[in-house]
Amino acid sequence: MSFIRVLAILIVAVLAAPIAFAQSYPSKPLKIIVSTSAGGVTDIAARILGAHITGRTGQPVVIDNRPGASGNIAMDAVAKAPPDGATLGVANTGNIVINPALMRHMPYDPLNDLVPVGPIGTVPLFLVANSNVPAVTLADFITYAKAHPDAVSYAAAGVGTTPDLTAHEFNRRAGLKLVLVPFRGTAPAVAAVLGGDVQVTFVSMGPHIEFVRQGKLRILAAAARERVPYLPDVPTFTEQGFPGFETSTWFALFAPRGTPSAIVDQLNAYLRELALDPDAGKRLAANFVDPLVMTAPEFAELVKTDADKWGRIVREAGISID
Repeated sequence: MSFIRVLAILIVAVLAAPIAFAQSYPSKPLKIIVSTSAGGVTDIAARILGAHITGRTGQPVVIDNRPGASGNIAMDAVAKAPPDGATLGVANTGNIVINPALMRHMPYDPLNDLVPVGPIGTVPLFLVANSNVPAVTLADFITYAKAHPDAVSYAAAGVGTTPDLTAHEFNRRAGLKLVLVPFRGTAPAVAAVLGGDVQVTFVSMGPHIEFVRQGKLRILAAAARERVPYLPDVPTFTEQGFPGFETSTWFALFAPRGTPSAIVDQLNAYLRELALDPDAGKRLAANFVDPLVMTAPEFAELVKTDADKWGRIVREAGISID
């Protein structure tokens, strides 16, 4: 057999190997490490994805919740896992693009040690006020807050969280001085607004929409690109004079650096199918999550863009966490 022919056979074999590998993937159970505790939206998104992969492949998907350190414990474990597609991670915006800007000592580099596979969905934040605050519109609230400088406060689940940073950006753009009142979690922060101890907060709507329906909370604006279908009467910040004021939390799948592109592409295909799965769609909608469909390169670009955006907001807010 000639050298040229042998070389041609080897080239064909090398090119065909990733395709064959992808077609056989996954050939064993998968583990998805989740950056939050069970029951939250990040966890729910991971479980919906896991059920979809099992339905498509027949392989079990184990959900491994590892909360703590703002998601660093979980995603550090993913970053250090073998890059064979067996161990993956589901994280949210804060875990991946806000932590590096806030924390001086990271156990891993989210932007370099993880491969962005693709998003599952996204949830916008809403500015909500206690129903006794004399404001029906965003303009009303801004007028009220300016008339009471340093006396109007906002609740957030700690310094440097997405609601806190969103409030910092709102302060900057509206020329306000809303004062942070930190709490150990979203539930007590919302409870403080409900009780009238704090005037406003930024929240996702899923767990809190009943308070709106009962008239206990008033929504002033949606930090979304366009009005959301489940609250069509709520105007966006853009509609009310703040163009581009968008704060959405995405929930997405990541793999360890070095994971073969064939596996990344296969996983991304499962993610894109998820948006077309009626059962998955119902479960996402029940948790007020909008499906987000992107290729792996498109999502990687979004991660970089969001890292720049949140890095700027953190620097302007002057916040750091050791």
